[in-house]
Amino acid sequence: MKKKIILTGGGSAGHVTVNLALIPKLFEQGWEISYIGSHTGIERELLSKVENVPYFAISTGKLRRYFDWNNFKDPFKVMKGTLQAYQIIKREKPDIIFSKGGFVSVPVILGAWFNRVPTIIHESDITPGLANKIAMPFATKVCVTFPETLEHVKGDKGIYVGAVVREELFKGDANKGFEYCRFEKEKPVLLVMGGSLGSKRINDVLRANLQTLTSDFQIVHICGKGNIDPDLINYKGYKQFEYVSDELPHLMAMADIVLSRAGSNSIFEFLTLRKPMLLIPLSKGASRGDQILNARSFQKAGYCEMLIEEDLSNESLLKAIYQLYRDRQKYIDNMKKSEANDALSKLLALINESSQK
Repeated sequence: MKKKIILTGGGSAGHVTVNLALIPKLFEQGWEISYIGSHTGIERELLSKVENVPYFAISTGKLRRYFDWNNFKDPFKVMKGTLQAYQIIKREKPDIIFSKGGFVSVPVILGAWFNRVPTIIHESDITPGLANKIAMPFATKVCVTFPETLEHVKGDKGIYVGAVVREELFKGDANKGFEYCRFEKEKPVLLVMGGSLGSKRINDVLRANLQTLTSDFQIVHICGKGNIDPDLINYKGYKQFEYVSDELPHLMAMADIVLSRAGSNSIFEFLTLRKPMLLIPLSKGASRGDQILNARSFQKAGYCEMLIEEDLSNESLLKAIYQLYRDRQKYIDNMKKSEANDALSKLLALINESSQK
């Protein structure tokens, strides 16, 4: 009889990528897989492209650290989602639940706890997100990407596994990237990523300096849903996409340097691929400050340049990009010294071990 696992996580691509990396490995081991996500989150779109993984949508409310009138009604959405998740888990009878975090994961972890199904949570950032903080007491194990995160996990639940990187990224073909973007191979390529939801601030400042930048670089800009600028569709040396999936490994292989937010999953992918990076983390005013901690950790290790969003201007952006490109070999050499770890195998072993208890 096949073992069954339910995966969950969503709200942003970062809360789905580890699950996408796990799915082919789980299939190889003979697992039966299903997914619980939200009705409208990016996880539903990404999972629609994966065969043989049934998707169950539940109600979910956003968990906020600030005042918002929705804070009064969203707990009821979470309660509804918990009941829905409880019923799905009771019906599907999984051996284990694996959660990548995000708001949708809280009802699923609670539903699993009520069903007495073991759960594993994966936390990517140095400090746990609010959803994972709420879910941790109900989890069986909590896997972390940074060793420092273990300080935030009570008891003996915490396990350091390192960063999970999707295997398909290693199969990127730079030639296919050049062909996809219709770029020339003689000119360096800057890859700009603002996260799956995009970044208006980065988009605006980058586009304000296209004339200068495209004189020296070709730019691939993954700008987020609804953020395409129609006036720049035919701009020479500049290609913009809302979101990229299958072609991303080729675009990464083609890139000489990267400008990005500082989400943990993305920056570890750049590290693994040895891509010098300029990180502009989300400001504390727009987040809990986790990206700032991520970027500082990488900066301390010599993997990146860092530019605080409050300091972002035309002048500071241009200065940082050109400095990064000029010193790119220094960052590549530092990244080559990083300790590689097989986090995916560790996760798979833990899933198998925990499901047998």
